[in-house]
Amino acid sequence: MKKICTLILFFALLTVSLTACGTAEEGLKDGYYTAQAAEYNFGWKEYITVMVKGGSIVSVEYNAENASGFIKSWDNAYMQNMFHSNGTYPNAYTRYYAGQLLEGKRGTDIDALTGASSSYRSFLKLSEAVLEQARRGDSNVVYVNTTE
Repeated sequence: MKKICTLILFFALLTVSLTACGTAEEGLKDGYYTAQAAEYNFGWKEYITVMVKGGSIVSVEYNAENASGFIKSWDNAYMQNMFHSNGTYPNAYTRYYAGQLLEGKRGTDIDALTGASSSYRSFLKLSEAVLEQARRGDSNVVYVNTTE
């Protein structure tokens, strides 16, 4: 019984140590960082905010807001229209893309979601910019041209 408990403890510690080694990304400084689209696109300005702690991204928010500050993924009418025409909607694809960044995927390793390809292109540009901010430790909002 003691041998089994020792083996379980050993594998638990091994799993924790391997997970901890794989999560920190070299050069990310702790803090909050935001990249935002420089211009509105179809009435919305997309943004990404990440929280880095211990050199790892621990939180990602990806969304868009209109000129009054209303969040795109809260817009039920927009969600219904987009879901019926594109098969996805902001609350789904924003979480999907943010989740991949949180999991450690970068650049083109992030999978595009059918029906949200324009947001995918914006997300790639914004995520690249926000990661650069985190590497520099610059917590100023960086504005990115996402329409090119």
